[in-house]
Amino acid sequence: MTDSAASSSSSAVSPAARYLRVLSIAGSDSGGGAGIQADLKTMLALGCHGMTAITALTAQNTLGVRAVHPVPVAHLIEEMDAVAQDIGVDAVKTGMLPSAEAVLAVAQALDRYQWPHLVLDPVMVSTSGHRLMDDSTATVLVRELFPRASLITPNLDEAEALLGHRICDASELEPAAHELLALGARAVLLKGGHLPGEEVVDLLLARDGTQLRLSSPRLASRNTHGTGCTLSAAVACGLAGGLPLAQAVSEARAFIVQAIRGGAGVQVGQGHGPLNHGLRLLPSA
Repeated sequence: MTDSAASSSSSAVSPAARYLRVLSIAGSDSGGGAGIQADLKTMLALGCHGMTAITALTAQNTLGVRAVHPVPVAHLIEEMDAVAQDIGVDAVKTGMLPSAEAVLAVAQALDRYQWPHLVLDPVMVSTSGHRLMDDSTATVLVRELFPRASLITPNLDEAEALLGHRICDASELEPAAHELLALGARAVLLKGGHLPGEEVVDLLLARDGTQLRLSSPRLASRNTHGTGCTLSAAVACGLAGGLPLAQAVSEARAFIVQAIRGGAGVQVGQGHGPLNHGLRLLPSA
């Protein structure tokens, strides 16, 4: 490139221009369907710069989790510090946090850097049923991160584990959401996708009085691996961009519906395949 061309190219970019910066603190999915891989695909699709602090390495595919190797907490801290001290963070989402020590490290980083938004996906059990968080870690998660989070996004299995009782139909979503708020959360998006029926109902409830019921027809697809990771990452992208919580949740959910529908007919592996995160990047989308 000539000096004049280089000068022209550099002058076309404003020094003030930057991407929205979203940090995923989560586990790595070797199959690419969930975890940080799903988060990064979501962030790219929604126009954000995705960054990661990996909490655990998993060996998994569409059939299930074979092994989990937690990242040493000292290295997790280095990852978070490296990102924060150079690039900066507009919003954070957390996924798999494999130990109480990892939870505490995240809480300390949130306080140290005063990151403006945290979307907490309380990943406790994988789609295939592999336990990813023990009860003692869940207790620390509730105590340390619920009060610091802008939003928690449990599915029914996670909400039942946190509350200690079943949630059997859509009429029980609101009482359960109030119970989750009572645990210290500022806002909860309780996902009802595991309830029976042809309609999927999710409920957003916040301490400030915000309430939003979101429903859509159930989509016939076995490719739903990483849905929760994708949703929480998409909400974080919206919050990073300055959207109000209800709008960020509504737009994130619309993205999920589109991604599930777009991937329903695709064969990836023999089990629960991924969503079509790249649908919005296609010229025809």
